[in-house]
Amino acid sequence: MVSQTDWVERLNSESTNRDEAITQLRAILIRGLQKALSSKGVDNAFVEDITQDALLRILDSLETFEGRSRFTTWAMAIAIRTAVSEMRRRHFKDVSLEQVINHDDGQVVELEDSDTVTVSATLDKEILYANLRRLIESDLTQHQQTVIRALLGGMPVETIADRLGTNRNAVYKTMHDARIKLKRAFESSGVSREDIQGILAGGA
Repeated sequence: MVSQTDWVERLNSESTNRDEAITQLRAILIRGLQKALSSKGVDNAFVEDITQDALLRILDSLETFEGRSRFTTWAMAIAIRTAVSEMRRRHFKDVSLEQVINHDDGQVVELEDSDTVTVSATLDKEILYANLRRLIESDLTQHQQTVIRALLGGMPVETIADRLGTNRNAVYKTMHDARIKLKRAFESSGVSREDIQGILAGGA
């Protein structure tokens, strides 16, 4: 069995060990992706493309591996994120921004990379979302509303930026500013700090 250290050392080497390690890791990622995406209706070509993209990201990020989990678990997480991002991108390829922001289906709002709106056990789900929608309309600028509603509909940041004729950094800045406003608005509306932590909980 290849150890965590061996994986990093072999993938960082300039010898045939690197090629062998890449081949082994590629096989592991393909098997893992095929299993994880088996119910998503994707074909082998998609899995192959995602594996290739994921390998490049893994090789570019080796220095960030801290050994807190198995190397293959860490690598597979990158591959899964790559796959999810690509599936979302394809899903929204021909969807207009107006279609997304005008469709309210109660999905979570991704306010920033690690923050999602979740339902606290002490709050009623419908009341929470009604309050959230009210605060979005009353406390956010029109531009912030557009970005947050697009995120509410699940549209990827890259697609939002493209539809608005801007870039990822600008969208992230809008997300950050909106998140701060919503947190303050929740506090002002009488929701306790503990409930806010449940509503705007940090994720993995």
